[in-house]
Amino acid sequence: MEIKTQIIINSTPDKVWTVLTDFDNYSNWNPFIKSIKGEPKVGSQITVSISSPEGKSMTFKPTVLAFDNNKEFRWMGKLLFKGVFDGEHKFELIDNGNGTTIFIHSEKFRGVLVNLFRKKLENSTRQGFELMNHGLKNVVEKK
Repeated sequence: MEIKTQIIINSTPDKVWTVLTDFDNYSNWNPFIKSIKGEPKVGSQITVSISSPEGKSMTFKPTVLAFDNNKEFRWMGKLLFKGVFDGEHKFELIDNGNGTTIFIHSEKFRGVLVNLFRKKLENSTRQGFELMNHGLKNVVEKK
């Protein structure tokens, strides 16, 4: 199962990337991902804290799969152990070549518990992604 959202930001990928990777300021603009701690390099483990639109908080420690400047930040998280409920989270920036950027925010879910949480993922998680997308757009376009 995959959730995929996107938004056009009226700014260049490097400016979007600067805000997206300024983890210390997430709490100032990001209503979904409240914090990211750790060094985002491939193979390292980071700590991510999220807050659903209903106000439920969760902290997990995914492994960074990709961190390509101005292009992609991707990690893999899991519940308990691999195969139960795994999520590959991805932020992708596409340069439109005209001073705008498409921000794609997605996650692919796999595992035996995915169907159990499908409705919550399709509603609450998608809404959280959209809220973050709009928060990112607003803060980048004000700079």
